[in-house]
Amino acid sequence: MAIQSKTIVFVHGAWMTPGCWDDFRKPFEAAGYTCHAPAWPTLDSGTAAELRANPPKALGGLSLKAITDSYAAFIATLSEKPIVIGHSFGGLFVQLLVDRGITAGGVGISPGPIAGVIAGPQSLAGAAPLIFRWNGWNRPYTLPWKSFLKNFANGAPAELQKREYDRLVVPTSGKIFHQAALNIGNKVDVKGRTVPLLITAAEHDRTVTPFVSKQIYNIQKKAPGRTDYMFFPGHSHMLLGEPGWEKVAGDVLGWIQAA
Repeated sequence: MAIQSKTIVFVHGAWMTPGCWDDFRKPFEAAGYTCHAPAWPTLDSGTAAELRANPPKALGGLSLKAITDSYAAFIATLSEKPIVIGHSFGGLFVQLLVDRGITAGGVGISPGPIAGVIAGPQSLAGAAPLIFRWNGWNRPYTLPWKSFLKNFANGAPAELQKREYDRLVVPTSGKIFHQAALNIGNKVDVKGRTVPLLITAAEHDRTVTPFVSKQIYNIQKKAPGRTDYMFFPGHSHMLLGEPGWEKVAGDVLGWIQAA
């Protein structure tokens, strides 16, 4: 039995614009879902290049709660509780929104960690340059090209890596990484969740490794609501847009229609 909602809210992650959903959302729209992909606060105007050149001053100190609140406010304008689908940090916001009881279900695609999850050495190594910057708590951070290649788009062909970096990569909040590392603002009460939740992992993901995704699933499966885990072989953190994304989208859509 499908989740009883025909509305989907897509939540992008750190360093991305809502444009990361441009192709991924199409199978859902073709299946009759009304899809929305709002931007994080401060990232709702300007191209990726413009935002990289002039990061909004308020972005560096943007908190987990402020971003979650912005999506909650958007959800409040909808005519029904939506299904929320998020990637990376967007997957953390999905879990925080589900925890508030304002969704019909959720999908965390290689999601950011909730409280109680240990990042692991590979994920920590990727986040270390951001976390250990001077005053990094309040400063925006743009993912360097080399880091994008190594830890984000390592499963994509070279021409796609360049195009997507230019089109999608924007500065992100430094505060949210410190909060996640210190378990500030990312706690959820899984015992109160009754709606379905899917957690996914990608085999070659170096940002949110399968080790992290499986820990999240092991915590979330204690909820009374349905909780499932899905593993995508051959994919990196850029599984929304790298070759084979159609199967990822199709499998997520199939889960929604069966949950």
